[in-house]
Amino acid sequence: MTTALADKIAGCLVSAAVGDALGGATETYLPLEIRDRWGGWVEGIVPPYNPDWATRKPLAPFHKGDGHVTDDTLMVRALVSVYAEKRAHLDAHDVAELLVPRLIGERVWIPELETETVLLQRLALAEKYLSLRLHWAHVDPREAGVGNAVNCGAAMYMAPVGCVNAANPDAAYAEAIEITGAHQSSFGREAAGVMAAVTAAAMAPGATVDDVVGTALRLAKDGTRTAIEAVCETARGQTHWTDAITSGAIRDAIRPYDLVAEGYRDRGLAAHRPSRLHSIEELPVALGFLVMADGNWHDTVFGAVNYGRDADSIATMGGALAGALGGRGAVPPDLSEAVAEASRMDLDAPARDLTAVAVEVRRSDGERSRATEMAFQQLVDGR
Repeated sequence: MTTALADKIAGCLVSAAVGDALGGATETYLPLEIRDRWGGWVEGIVPPYNPDWATRKPLAPFHKGDGHVTDDTLMVRALVSVYAEKRAHLDAHDVAELLVPRLIGERVWIPELETETVLLQRLALAEKYLSLRLHWAHVDPREAGVGNAVNCGAAMYMAPVGCVNAANPDAAYAEAIEITGAHQSSFGREAAGVMAAVTAAAMAPGATVDDVVGTALRLAKDGTRTAIEAVCETARGQTHWTDAITSGAIRDAIRPYDLVAEGYRDRGLAAHRPSRLHSIEELPVALGFLVMADGNWHDTVFGAVNYGRDADSIATMGGALAGALGGRGAVPPDLSEAVAEASRMDLDAPARDLTAVAVEVRRSDGERSRATEMAFQQLVDGR
């Protein structure tokens, strides 16, 4: 398919994967540590932070860097495969019945482990929680996310929901909130809804960064909304991502809403606990770099990469939005080809599948909508 829809979906998913691979190398580290390790700003594919990555704790045995995608991309691809099977909108029960069996029963290539195994072996504990609650504990899918560590684990793979609901952010928000009841709660679930919504907004013809941010502020609730507003306002006053990182302006803007410690791996008492006052760090910061870059792919993604902390997820989200705005051509071919080769995967295949699904789903939506409107009009006109 060569439509604008296909181009935008490919831009979104391929860009997210490339951002994920670039940010994987700098994940968990702080900006100064990143510049010290690589002798300046990272603006391409780099080797692992630790040369002895295979044995170095706490990251061993994950081979980060060298163009390897992480669990963010693997979860996106798993969700796309669920859409391709059901060919309809998803809900929390589909997570239990279609997604979790993929996580625990299907062997896939895991670039960071350099082996083929089930995706469960790569997931962080907050994502393993999906399988614990839904497969072994048999919790009601709509409630299974309660009790999980509140983080970006659901938001990081919600871009496909925005693609299926392209140009309809309200529907994307509602679907993502429904889906992620199986995975997250509190501001982690809220961020997932907003991530899907802003992706749908970016998919609209002629969409701008202002449209994306406006959608986020209209739909986001509680601390998520306040954090996005604060970070985006700060971002508008910055000249370039290098200055914003060096000065600490973006981190200063998100700090009041983020419960993760400055050392990132440190965990305070409040970290990952539910709250109506706080937000995940990743989505507001990704939006901040998008604003600073005015949607430019390079500056959005590499701002996220050099910010560090949860850099792979920030670059995944920022990349998805910049790619949805700019289309497949926004992603530098040398980087997408290198990531595809290093990660041993076709980055465009999920986009082709999801485009076909989106067309089918929205055609069915239209038929139901017309039938509903006709029935309602009959009620209005009848006596």
